[in-house]
Amino acid sequence: MVATPEQRQQLKATTSPTDKVAVLLMGYGEVESYDDFANYNEQALNLLTAKFAPVPTWVYPPLAKLLAIFDLHEWKHQHNRFVSPHNEIFESQRAAIEQNLQAKWGERVQVFKAFNFCKPFLPEQVLAEIEAQGFQKLLIYPLLVVDSIFTSGIAVEQVNKALAQVTNNSEHWVKGMRYIPSFYNQPAYIDLMARLVEEKIAQELANSYLPSQIGIVLMNHGCPHEAKGFTSGIDESQALYELVREKLIDRYPLISVGWLNHQTPLIKWTQPNAELAAKNLLELGAKAVVFMPIGFATENHETLLDVDHIIEDVRRKYANVTYIKMSCVNDNPAFCQMAADWADVQITALISEEAKSVNPSMVPSHHHHDHHHHHDHHHHH
Repeated sequence: MVATPEQRQQLKATTSPTDKVAVLLMGYGEVESYDDFANYNEQALNLLTAKFAPVPTWVYPPLAKLLAIFDLHEWKHQHNRFVSPHNEIFESQRAAIEQNLQAKWGERVQVFKAFNFCKPFLPEQVLAEIEAQGFQKLLIYPLLVVDSIFTSGIAVEQVNKALAQVTNNSEHWVKGMRYIPSFYNQPAYIDLMARLVEEKIAQELANSYLPSQIGIVLMNHGCPHEAKGFTSGIDESQALYELVREKLIDRYPLISVGWLNHQTPLIKWTQPNAELAAKNLLELGAKAVVFMPIGFATENHETLLDVDHIIEDVRRKYANVTYIKMSCVNDNPAFCQMAADWADVQITALISEEAKSVNPSMVPSHHHHDHHHHHDHHHHH
């Protein structure tokens, strides 16, 4: 629902801009038209691969086109004209989180979505809209990947680029900012992950298998070990896995982490990958395997297509095993409520904080001073 200009005027009259908060919910976004593959891949290569692969930038456009051919083959032919449901699910998450927040804050809080790689929701486009609507306080909230600092870092990088463009040597429009880094250690999320797995086992496996014959692969977003010094989220992802595992291990002894890696050449990725994890559990006597994505909050091609391929590959060697692929939390009402609660804490802080003016034109002289100081310091050595 879009407010009419009259309603907007009223809103402006009743609420001072500093009492309002724009929540910027950030995800990857996924292509919905096959024509967009090359463009999407180029954006992804620039933002993601550049941070850990030794690839010169001139390679990106041709490489993006090449990858697009593979994508097209996989989505169109192997998967029967697959169209990713990611963007639609992300919109449901946005709407549900906004509804939960507005139950408390009313129109003072609005939730906007931004996609790292998809127009017309690129961060710079959405931030321009947030500024146009008169918001001065911003909560940055990466949502798709639970535990990759790397992915959240990209979100911040894009926000920073967009915010840098806005300045015309006067006061910046953003007067307050907060950030939700990740919810890998949030008790409510960990409890939900464990509960969903338990419910699935009770529904589909408990009558046919002993608990020790049920393998559980808890899938995390894969992380590169070496990312040019960037922390990639391995520690957080590992911690998330351990916390969920702890809730289940007493009853189900066969549990492994399974990393959903992008198998790029020359890069050392987190192990075991999800396929190896499943095979290891089967070696230990599992007769059924549950694949549960804990590192992704929103379905995307990795949790859908990649996991399908993994199950197909494992099934070739272990045919008479039951395989169950679980969904991400997506717009599960319990998840959307907790996601709103985590935001609520930061919104409360933002609204109670005094608006802070930042003037970019005041930076340079101070910066030079620092620089000389360090220079002299090195000189003495």
